Amino acid sequence: MDRSLIIDINKSSWPKSGKLPNFPSNFHSGRSIEHINIPSMLLMIGYLTTPVASTGVSLSEFWAWVRYLAAITNHTDLRLTRSFFDLDAHQKTILSDDFGMGVPMLWLQSKLNLDSIVDGRYFMQRIAASVSATQRRTAKRGPNKTPDFVACDTAGIWHVVECKGTQSGIKYSKRQLGKSGRVPTGGIAQKRSIIFPASHTGQRLVAGLSLGVEKGEKSYLTIIDPEPEEPFPVTTNQLYLADDAISRGVTAKALRMAGYEMTAEAMAAPLGAEPSSRHYNTRSRENQRIAFVQTRERKVRTELELDRPTMPDDPIYCGRRHIIDLPRPVQVGDNEITKVIISQGINRQIIEQLRKQPTYDEPLSREVVGLDHRETMVKGDERTATLQIGDLLRSKIELI
Repeated sequence: MDRSLIIDINKSSWPKSGKLPNFPSNFHSGRSIEHINIPSMLLMIGYLTTPVASTGVSLSEFWAWVRYLAAITNHTDLRLTRSFFDLDAHQKTILSDDFGMGVPMLWLQSKLNLDSIVDGRYFMQRIAASVSATQRRTAKRGPNKTPDFVACDTAGIWHVVECKGTQSGIKYSKRQLGKSGRVPTGGIAQKRSIIFPASHTGQRLVAGLSLGVEKGEKSYLTIIDPEPEEPFPVTTNQLYLADDAISRGVTAKALRMAGYEMTAEAMAAPLGAEPSSRHYNTRSRENQRIAFVQTRERKVRTELELDRPTMPDDPIYCGRRHIIDLPRPVQVGDNEITKVIISQGINRQIIEQLRKQPTYDEPLSREVVGLDHRETMVKGDERTATLQIGDLLRSKIELI
């Protein structure tokens, strides 16, 4: 179930020769047509929309796999059905945002050999708390907005990505990307990039997806690399904190997807209720923090004792399996799809480690959780796709 997509990369937006980052060798300059696997895209949306550090049911539980499957036409290129295009503005915005993340991050994952992807806001909150940088403001919108995602590749190089999505056409998509200058606009203005040491500096991208509709214009993905605004620096001696932030973020997502909700909370925010929680100087506040952590740890231990089903095709992973009856059949090529099966499992070794020590508040390395430069793999065909994140997580979608 592949769909073609026009990808336009503005090479002129990269720094001139001698400055980082370099234009990637496996990026093309200008327009080309490439293919996106739809089941793989749905898995990527499910992963990206799984929150790192918040309780409650995630949109990724069913949203991406049930609702969005019916949004894609049977055109050979990526287009939305007219019924989804005609949704009210609020619902259209949600769909555009989700596709605007899933499509470019799926494409970038393969092009940049990414092995870990985490929310930018969580990443910055964890590092700021670790270095007591309380003056660093993070926001979901506006000039203090953090980049959407931070990712590390198999070579230990760090990348920063801001994503935009729209159904209002390519011209509006370019306005979303924005312009640099004395008063930057759009995605450029919102892109408070994170600066890494030169030997670990990767791409700092803004990606804009313009979604096409049946009997309308085609879908376009535009990628630029603007100068960062108000950069958040990560120094060489803070790289271990970057490892901790991305390891915790990815592992928390994996735990949540596999059904370990409370354990995910403890992984994402080991010192308290928030990722930014830390030790306090006053005895009363520190005692309150300790009491909270101890109460949560009792809940985590209870959750970890639950026996989760083994993944059907790989017994080293345990988690949960959903069989979802679609509200109405969906046509995929010549096949009529009536069910979606979702299997999501986390490595049993991670669960065994957490049973011994549910709350680990020391800096966490990617090697400990099976993310040490093992590439994230997303593979799909006409009716199935698998998302493999190192040795940590295995997620699979089957269209029946």
